[in-house]
Amino acid sequence: MKKNPIPILQGTLDLMILRTLSTMGPQHAYGIASRLEQVSGNLLNLNQGTIHPAGAAWMDARLLGQDGEQPRSKVLRHHEGRLKGLEEETARWRQMSGVVEKLLAEEQ
Repeated sequence: MKKNPIPILQGTLDLMILRTLSTMGPQHAYGIASRLEQVSGNLLNLNQGTIHPAGAAWMDARLLGQDGEQPRSKVLRHHEGRLKGLEEETARWRQMSGVVEKLLAEEQ
């Protein structure tokens, strides 16, 4: 039975990319997308075009770097000692998910 893909919630892709790079080390966008699909049990349907813009934003913030000049050869990696972005995103996500859980638990 094929699972229906779920949309990625705004703001969660950054955290997922940072966490994947933290866990697996430098990866091409394809490797990141494949890992996220695997972890989600194929509930996320991603491609390199989804990963590149998010990675570019983190490179602009100097939290990620890349190896290679051509789009297909770009490997995203954490800058040395710059896991602060991951820690901050993780804290924000835990706060937000806690609020959502409280709201869902309320009785109408």
